[in-house]
Amino acid sequence: MLDRFIIEFDKGLRTLLAPAHSRRPYPDHALDEQLSDQQEKRHAAALMRINHSGEVCAQALYSGQSLSARNPDTARALQQAAEEETEHLAWCEKRIKELGSHTSVLNPIFYGGSFGLGLLAGCLGDKWNLGFLAETERQVGQHLTEHLNKFPVQDIKSQAIIQQMRADEAAHADSAIAHGAAELPLPIRATMRLFSNIMTTTTYHL
Repeated sequence: MLDRFIIEFDKGLRTLLAPAHSRRPYPDHALDEQLSDQQEKRHAAALMRINHSGEVCAQALYSGQSLSARNPDTARALQQAAEEETEHLAWCEKRIKELGSHTSVLNPIFYGGSFGLGLLAGCLGDKWNLGFLAETERQVGQHLTEHLNKFPVQDIKSQAIIQQMRADEAAHADSAIAHGAAELPLPIRATMRLFSNIMTTTTYHL
């Protein structure tokens, strides 16, 4: 357990401090930049900063969940989701830099809170652990769909990234359900949405 904790702690440091890398091609790699208005660039960057922080939270949640998971199959499902979330981090980071902005200064706080929630979810048992994974991915997918309508029409690069992220999140949710995820009670789902709203509101500016 100590070795696993050290590994997850190292992953956390790399998530927060080191540039992320993608094994797959960047979804926008074949698209030319069409966004030139500075105000629209700032808005697009703020939206991508929200998405980046969401991926930081997902990394922390899955790290905590895999650490406390009891079933090796559950841990592997969580680790696979986390690997793709790392690619999402890389895509968002690159796009934010292209738009001339920065990632959120609040990411360490969000990471710590999400990691603790993940540990708790794992301690409740594998079906609830997977339930948190499925519900997280469902809510992230809904959030990404809403964001697609908020980007400037000309920002086809950001839109391409969000579309691929949304497809990946749906696949993660389906995988969790296939592994036996339980449906979370309504109060827990509502609390997760509240936390998400707080994160999105603050990281748009910070």
